[in-house]
Amino acid sequence: MENDLQVWQLILHASWMVKFVMLVLLLASVASWMIIFRKRSALNAADKNAKRFEERFWSGMKLNELYDQLARDDDSGDGLEQVFTAGFAEFVRLREQGRMSADRVVEGAERAMRVALTRELDDLEHHLSFLATVGSTSPYIGLFGTVWGIMTSFQALANVNQATIAMVAPGISEALIATAMGLFAAIPAVIAYNKFSNQVERLDMRFESFKEEFSSILNRQAHAAMDS
Repeated sequence: MENDLQVWQLILHASWMVKFVMLVLLLASVASWMIIFRKRSALNAADKNAKRFEERFWSGMKLNELYDQLARDDDSGDGLEQVFTAGFAEFVRLREQGRMSADRVVEGAERAMRVALTRELDDLEHHLSFLATVGSTSPYIGLFGTVWGIMTSFQALANVNQATIAMVAPGISEALIATAMGLFAAIPAVIAYNKFSNQVERLDMRFESFKEEFSSILNRQAHAAMDS
């Protein structure tokens, strides 16, 4: 309890610049943890939704029936579901026009799926850049506060005839708290960024694989319809 009290006393007695640095780092840390919890929930939900949709897609259900079910489902429209609905809707629209070849119809569906896939990946990567920024800059911001605090401590000794360690130790301790807070903000942000980036990359590969497989199915259906 005594050590905690000393830490708070050092923060309260720090210079205004060091206090400002600490405030910035505190806000960055709070924002990072909010993003970490939200992004963790979103990525886990995206992974579960992808597994659930793949089970429905490969269950043998007809594509038009699956599309109708998703169209009636108010909760659909995320991840693979969005890629599927965008591609199949464009495929049906172009095929009903009857003026395009099978390859052109499939190409139009693939373009729609690429647009939907890009949009989904943008949503999954949202705020990851903030975590990367906090992880890379927080130690330097804390170091700036430390350097400023040490400079202030030594400037206070200019008018002192005899300096002792007891005179500079409190100021240096105040300054070092800024570095500690910088590391406290940076370490979780870096760990979370690396973990979430890996999850997004795996989901991207999963979505790309589904897009290629679905394109092959649409290609077979389009050529079969043209031949019949």
